[in-house]
Amino acid sequence: MAVVNKRDFAPPCPRQAGFSLIELMIVIGLIGTLAAIAVPNYIQYREKAKIAQAIADIRAMEKMIANFTIDNDRLPTSLAEIGMGGHRDPWGTPYQYTVVQGTPKGRLRKDRFLVPVNSDYDLYSMGQDRGSVPPFTAKASQDDIVRANDGAYVGLASEF
Repeated sequence: MAVVNKRDFAPPCPRQAGFSLIELMIVIGLIGTLAAIAVPNYIQYREKAKIAQAIADIRAMEKMIANFTIDNDRLPTSLAEIGMGGHRDPWGTPYQYTVVQGTPKGRLRKDRFLVPVNSDYDLYSMGQDRGSVPPFTAKASQDDIVRANDGAYVGLASEF
């Protein structure tokens, strides 16, 4: 017959049952602090990736427009002529394309001196706010991804 010891049936000590409320609050505080640091950095990273994608799209469209111009001795009248009519930027709006010749000066993209930035065509994305006006200095145009100096610059209008 086995000897039964009373300690074998004793309930566990309350200190060994789990985490205390203070320990849980410290862990939650640490997780909150890490999230407060990581989330803004992640959002900024995603926005930079969208800008890079828009720049790459505009560069690719430039090449397609150049090929079209070589083949047809004229610029396309719209992006649809090069097969990019429905192509949208990373923010979900269509890319904007305007041939400079024949367009009223008020509709052409302009730098801070209000001089048109291209002599052949304007090609741009309206950016995150999905709005734009011709001068680059306007608040609505600061986040636009633009082609300027006849393709020598493609990037944010605010950095041109």
